[in-house]
Amino acid sequence: QVQLVESGGGSVQAGGSLRLSCTASRAMIRYYMTWFRQAPGKEREGVATIYTGERGSAYYDYSVKGRFTISRDNAKTTVYLQMTNLKPEDTGVYYCAAGEPTDDRWYRVDEYTYWGQGTQVTVSS
Repeated sequence: QVQLVESGGGSVQAGGSLRLSCTASRAMIRYYMTWFRQAPGKEREGVATIYTGERGSAYYDYSVKGRFTISRDNAKTTVYLQMTNLKPEDTGVYYCAAGEPTDDRWYRVDEYTYWGQGTQVTVSS
């Protein structure tokens, strides 16, 4: 069993920045490590993903491309989400997940086996 623990959430004003961290209880080799978010009353949506295999591919939802950057540490236990130029619509609970989807299904909730408990991000206007 794998435990994922997120940290780094908080409250910021629009235009501000936050960095989220997700630490796994073991090295996650050849997994997609993905950040999802869920706003009140909305479905959980994929924000960004990074593959922990050799190619290290990263993909982003169009709404965050150019503002968010996902990265990983060399030990493959921690994944980061650097969020800049935050907007009120970025508000929600951010979850870290690990799974083995294909590239074109990285954003699907049902493709992931392991989930963290979530961390709240609130962006005020």
